[in-house]
Order: sequence, then structure tokens, then C-alpha cells
Amino acid sequence: MKILVSGKGGVGKTSISAMLSLIFSRNGYNVLALDTDSVPNLASSLGIHIGEAEKIVPLAKNDKLAEERTGARPGEGWGILFSLTPSVDDIADKYGVKINDRLKLVVVGSIDMSKEGCLCPAIALAKAFLIHVMTRSREVIIVDAEAGAEVFGRGLAEKFDLNITVSEPTIKSLVIARKLIRMADELGIRNNILVVNKVTDELMVARSIKKVFNDEKVCYHIVRYDPEVVKLEMLGEGLDKLSPNSIFFKDVHSLYEKILKLKRK
Repeated sequence: MKILVSGKGGVGKTSISAMLSLIFSRNGYNVLALDTDSVPNLASSLGIHIGEAEKIVPLAKNDKLAEERTGARPGEGWGILFSLTPSVDDIADKYGVKINDRLKLVVVGSIDMSKEGCLCPAIALAKAFLIHVMTRSREVIIVDAEAGAEVFGRGLAEKFDLNITVSEPTIKSLVIARKLIRMADELGIRNNILVVNKVTDELMVARSIKKVFNDEKVCYHIVRYDPEVVKLEMLGEGLDKLSPNSIFFKDVHSLYEKILKLKRK
């Protein structure tokens, strides 16, 4: 199963991505977690010490690897010829970070060409890797996205089985989430779940969803505010340290069970 976790910055995409990755792996699934954010921090949320996490070079910024695989060193100038189909089948094994026996992380970095001004060799390498894992891998793929599905384009976006759009429990955040869900649907992602994170008043959230989505059908899931998550973040600890009895763990585990039901359909 291939899952995209989308949403605007600060809503908790990375926390949801990390907790889902840990839960899937602890329940016997082989999981490949991909961080495609321009400021990646999924590693630390998965439990890698922040000092070690900062040493990880994203694929989209790995000039040495890009030169090795595409034949061109990034920054050599306009008009340079390089391979758009570099060899990537060994990247997850060679450059992936082992979190546990069933969970591996690859920090891809942003593949948004608009931020670079062109399709540079490193981004070509990162995109080729994403295409490879999305079309050939049998693992559970969980992608922590920078924003929405649009950066992946239709050809890649439609490979996702599920888009999870994370929102805060505010009208403004829900309006953005609605746009991202519509975009994912237009790009061919069949299943969409709205996850409203950091919730303190479930009744108010239900009313806000009805107000924003009106008559649109939306499958939503509530994840309540958990001070234990805040405490771990303040201590620089990962979600691997979170108790199974915590609010956040229980609510994301409930989301995991909802995803499994979709998988069986």
C-alpha cells in the first residue's frame, strides 16, 4: 500500500507519518518511509538522534550520488546532458536508514522543480527513485510530503492508494485541507482521508468540517491533542518513545485500522 501524507506546514504531517510508519512496522509490515520535504525532519520523529539526523543528505541534494548515477555534477551549467533514468534500484538498501527490522527511512528531499529553476541531476535522481518505489515496491510506502500531491504530477500521484490530508482544527486549516483533497482527487488518488490533528473539542470540529465541506462527502478521522507528544518534542525524543497508552498513539492506531479496512476493499 502506498500512502501520501499531505497538508500545510505545521499541522503535524510528520508526526502522523512517523507514528503510522512505526505502527505498520510493529504489526509485521515491511515499511519504507520517505521524507520529501524541503526541510526534512521525519528522521528525528522516528527516533534518530537529532545530531545524526542532521548528517543525512537528502537524495535531491546529494551531488556526489547524482554525478555517479546521472553522469553530471549539479551546478555544471545550463545545457548539460545527463541521464533522466539513472539506476536507483539499490538506493533504499544502500542509503536508507534502518529504524527497526521492518522499517527503513529514505530522506528524498523536495522534488519541486520550481524551487530549483530547472530539472537538475539530483532532482532527476530523486524523481527516478520515487517512480521506482511507487511502481515496483511491495512494501508499505509512507510519504511525508511537503504540501499536496501536485508536486508529484498525475503520473506519479495516481500510484498512491491513499492520500491522508492532515489539518489543524481551524476553519482556515480545513479550507486548505479541502483544496488539497480536491487536488489529490483530480490527480487520480482514489481514496482520501481528512485527519484533523491536535483536537481539543470534537463536537466543534464536526461542526467546522460540516461548515467547510458543506455537502461534499469526506471521510475524516480525529486525532486528539496529546501533551505527551509535545513533551517528547521538547526533549528532542522521537515518537518511538511514545507509550501505546498515550492519546496520540491510540488515535493514530485507530487510523491505522481504518486504513487496513480500505486496503481489504
